[in-house]
Amino acid sequence: MKMYLPFLMLLSTLVLAQTSPEYTPKPLATLVKPADHLTLEAALELAKNSTEKAAQLDKQVSLAVLDGSGNVILLMRGDGVGIHNTEAARRKAYTAVSTKTNTRTLLRNAAANADTHNLNTLPELLLLSGGVPIWYRGNVIGSLGVAGGGSPENDDAIARAAAIPEKGILTSK
Repeated sequence: MKMYLPFLMLLSTLVLAQTSPEYTPKPLATLVKPADHLTLEAALELAKNSTEKAAQLDKQVSLAVLDGSGNVILLMRGDGVGIHNTEAARRKAYTAVSTKTNTRTLLRNAAANADTHNLNTLPELLLLSGGVPIWYRGNVIGSLGVAGGGSPENDDAIARAAAIPEKGILTSK
């Protein structure tokens, strides 16, 4: 029986091949999409750019950098910044990566539209200024959130300053 097993397997394969419709595999490009990923090195540079802007404004801030899936790459709290700001920075960054929108713009758009003003009731979203998506080659690859800058305008400016334009890493489209 053992010597017939390979023959039977081959025979069943040939029968199936003759009776099944022709299979044309899809090109790999339709099944798998390459993706760019934000690195720790890039997160550190983004954070450096933001903290330099904060220093120009004489502010210490909490800052979060997330990857394109919303996972924390870097989380930091400036000296003397309230502890609640660390979570606020993370949630601002999460909101920006999730919606692919600057949180200040999202806040204003939601407030102006009766159909979307309740976006702030979603558990992880935080509609406060200071969250920006990180763009690379037209795609969101991460986000950065800032909290504790003393005003919505400061948080927004500090977050936007994170960009690394010479590398094509941007905080706006």
